[in-house]
Amino acid sequence: MEGLPTTTKGERRWRSKNMQTSSPSLVMAFFSCVAWLYVAGRLWQDAENRKMLSDILKKNLEQRPKVLTVEDKLMVLGCNDLDKRIAEAEMELTLAKSQGYLKNHLRQSESSSEKKLLAVIGVFTGFGSYVMRQTFRGSWMPRGDDALKKLEERGVVIRFVIGRSANRGDSLDRNIDEENHKTRDFLILEGHEEAEEERPKKVKFFFSTAVQNWDAEFYVKVEDRIDIDLEGLIGFLEHRRGQDSAYIGCMKSGEVVSEVGKDWYEPDWWKFGDEKTYFRHATGSLFVLSKNLVQYININSASLKTYGFDDTSVGSWMMGIQATYIDDNRLCCGSIRQDKVCSLA
Repeated sequence: MEGLPTTTKGERRWRSKNMQTSSPSLVMAFFSCVAWLYVAGRLWQDAENRKMLSDILKKNLEQRPKVLTVEDKLMVLGCNDLDKRIAEAEMELTLAKSQGYLKNHLRQSESSSEKKLLAVIGVFTGFGSYVMRQTFRGSWMPRGDDALKKLEERGVVIRFVIGRSANRGDSLDRNIDEENHKTRDFLILEGHEEAEEERPKKVKFFFSTAVQNWDAEFYVKVEDRIDIDLEGLIGFLEHRRGQDSAYIGCMKSGEVVSEVGKDWYEPDWWKFGDEKTYFRHATGSLFVLSKNLVQYININSASLKTYGFDDTSVGSWMMGIQATYIDDNRLCCGSIRQDKVCSLA
């Protein structure tokens, strides 16, 4: 009779042993899978990092300066040459400015059909000098608008030069405006405050304003305490016509006064050295500048240093440029020469 399958004792022992040995294998297989996944993840992350680094290196390589070719070097040299030419042009422009040349002035003179004036004469005056002005108008200076126009037809402009009152629009200003309305012989410096201590600045304002208003060979500064031989001065300037860079006057030098309260005290006395002596300059009673020197003053007015007096201030400006000093004692108003063009009033 066939019965149910039976197992022997040996078979049961083998199966039990087989089940015991398969459990560690499963654990090892699990950890192997986990380790493989970890390694695969790291390899993937490393691949991404390598790709990112590769992209960065490629970008950097593209941005690196390339090796200069001959053409590149020639282009660089060309730029350097252009920079050099620009620097030279700037130096030439600075030189032209220092010599008093302005483009708009050249255009005006080229386009103007009017004859160039011989001289603009500025007679420095003040608010309290009405009597002196009246004396001049009746002596060497033409009186009236018609007489002034006839003189201008000969190439000479004469104006009394004055600034404005510290209290703008007061009676001092109004009196000058009324006088000028009658006589038409003032050059009023609107931007200048009329005061004795401001006279060095006044001479800058005068030259700058005069050269902008009139095209002349010469510009003459005159004090209102001297008399002028007008025909003699005109003849003197006619003889000098066409002479550029001319600084003409009665040249002098002298001691720099360093003591406060004394006549001719110079606030900047310490700048003149141990000997305290002024440089060579034309006396302030009467001196003449050619047009290009006046243009130089006009261009550089803001940076030109003024000293205690107008004549020494102008002399200091002339020292720094190629001015031709012309010392003529006919312009020394206190001299005893018979052919002098000025005398003390």
